[in-house]
Amino acid sequence: MKKYFLFIISLLLFTSCSNNRQEEKLPTLTVSIEPLRYFTEAIAGDKFKVVSIVPEGNNPETYDPTPQQLVALNKSQAYLRIGYIGFEQIWMDKLKANTPDLKIFDTSKGVALMEGTCSHTDNGHNHSHEGVEPHIWNSVKNARIIADNICWALCTLDQANASYYNHRLDSLNRIFDRTEEEIRRVLPEKGTTFLIYHPALSYFARDYGMNQISIEEGGKEPSPAHLQELIRRCKDENARIIFVQKEFDTRNAEIIAKEAGVKIVPINPLNYNWPEEMTGIAKALGNKR
Repeated sequence: MKKYFLFIISLLLFTSCSNNRQEEKLPTLTVSIEPLRYFTEAIAGDKFKVVSIVPEGNNPETYDPTPQQLVALNKSQAYLRIGYIGFEQIWMDKLKANTPDLKIFDTSKGVALMEGTCSHTDNGHNHSHEGVEPHIWNSVKNARIIADNICWALCTLDQANASYYNHRLDSLNRIFDRTEEEIRRVLPEKGTTFLIYHPALSYFARDYGMNQISIEEGGKEPSPAHLQELIRRCKDENARIIFVQKEFDTRNAEIIAKEAGVKIVPINPLNYNWPEEMTGIAKALGNKR
């Protein structure tokens, strides 16, 4: 029995080492955020190793890539950007200058964009300005477009395996179908209002007729007067949920929740497990989470 146990352990270690060596030999694709890595890995399969610049738990609006990441980017076959997120806006020219031969694909092409407040950090100072609402991935409708763009990029990079990528895109679209079906099954009626600290669900709200109220005021902490206005709107519009993200301070959300009697629900719009996050948000709004 002991020999059999040792044999199994050895086999698992060998398989793990073999898989690691195989992964190291794969060409690398770099993406901006974890949800984009999920989409890209779903289509790329075993043809590419996919890495994301912004680690989960970091704020992609203000993230600064590390020197090690900039060096590693030189070894990538291509960079797939999500489109308009803060760190890409401020770093894209620098990334191009640092890696002039790197192929760059914009996965936001074809998405019906919304206006919003953009944030980025420049020389240690945080800046907010009106521009494109960047959180395009938090929408099944947009995810389909993003996936089409990823598939096109992979077919461009590796034409010999185009049928493989298109087949895997079909499989991903079936995941989108199931996610959409589950969201619509549990969502409340149109016109439901929810609060969120940082407006990461603008496209989600647009798709399903929800009203999103952002606690942030122009990308900054709300003033006392704005905080009181939020509490009033929360009561008037019968909001029941305040979504909070771990990248942001929750103190103002806690004040509103206490005064208006609403529930705080943590979410992670940067979750690698995109289907789980989207259905989890819908269940929270439908009070089934």
